[in-house]
Amino acid sequence: MPTAPQADPAAALTRLLEIMVRLRAPNGCPWDRVQDFASIAPYTIEEAYEVADAIARGPDFPQLLDELGDLLFQVVYHAQMAAEAGHFGFAQVAEAIAAKMIRRHPHVFGEAAARDAGMQTAAWEAQKEAERAARAETGTLAGIPVGLPALTRALKISRRAARVGFDWPDAGQVLDKLEEEAAELRAELPAMDKARQADELGDLFFVMVNLARKLDLDPEACLAAANAKFERRFRAVETRLAQRGLAPADAGLAAMEAEWQAVKAAEKG
Repeated sequence: MPTAPQADPAAALTRLLEIMVRLRAPNGCPWDRVQDFASIAPYTIEEAYEVADAIARGPDFPQLLDELGDLLFQVVYHAQMAAEAGHFGFAQVAEAIAAKMIRRHPHVFGEAAARDAGMQTAAWEAQKEAERAARAETGTLAGIPVGLPALTRALKISRRAARVGFDWPDAGQVLDKLEEEAAELRAELPAMDKARQADELGDLFFVMVNLARKLDLDPEACLAAANAKFERRFRAVETRLAQRGLAPADAGLAAMEAEWQAVKAAEKG
């Protein structure tokens, strides 16, 4: 398989680090100089999602190259701010992840026998648990980042609980629980108590994440696919309405629903 021409990675990284230092210098960029960890964190999350979006597009390799650069810059940004505060620099970040990868892959870098994927996943989780214990993070749910997207964090929480036996026996019982939670939410509708409705809706979401887990599905991926399907169908509805000289806002719900059903029928062939 042909490989793309490679520049000198050390020289390229050194240049990027120097640019970051210059941006944060007293005579650097006014915007960059006033940022801190909290203000930059949302951009870091956004860039990670843009990497995922570029991959989902085919992947779109020119876009992926650009987005990976943006994500790398976020790492460099945080490392520079940490260096300015006397905590650590980029080299320590790179050394720490290198050491972690070696530690978590004894079958590759040590003398342990090679494992299959399932055994390696179990070993990886055991290593992470040991690392959490070393940081005095105790409890089954310790160390799950609070900044994760809610669906992803719910999946991690439920997986941890399931590992110690706190789980439904099968997907059918999760569906039963889903119906129970939906009934509880329905019961809260007449009172219009937003706090109670939010609480019940949150329970409903959490059970749906567990249903995805029991079906061995990624809830984020399921929702992303549903979003894409809705967008595709709604654009088709708009196109069909436009062919009749109608805009969605003027067509009315009944006309839009009729077109929606037509689009669905056409997709099913």
